[in-house]
Amino acid sequence: MKNRVQLIGNVGQDPEVKTVGNNRKVANLTLATNDHYYNDAGEKVEQTEWHRLTAWGKTAEIIEKYVTKGKEIGIQGKLTHRSYEDKDGSKKYVTDVVVDEVLLLGSK
Repeated sequence: MKNRVQLIGNVGQDPEVKTVGNNRKVANLTLATNDHYYNDAGEKVEQTEWHRLTAWGKTAEIIEKYVTKGKEIGIQGKLTHRSYEDKDGSKKYVTDVVVDEVLLLGSK
């Protein structure tokens, strides 16, 4: 199976877009996906998951131009994992979705 992720959700904050290297754009943003289930008492429980997204090149340019906080989007990409040491020397682990397709949903 391929490493593929598809998500639909709402953008948590305005994307952070930078130009790096040879005028290549990179966009970083968060996406909230909502799910629900019913507990043993029959009550509906809402659950929100937050996902870190990174997009490069043309996809980052589209995000920069059209995506803002609260916008509903669909994305397709792949999961990546990385680790780093924070200023206190503690090892931190991060999971990102590297976006290769973005679909603009919802109203304008």
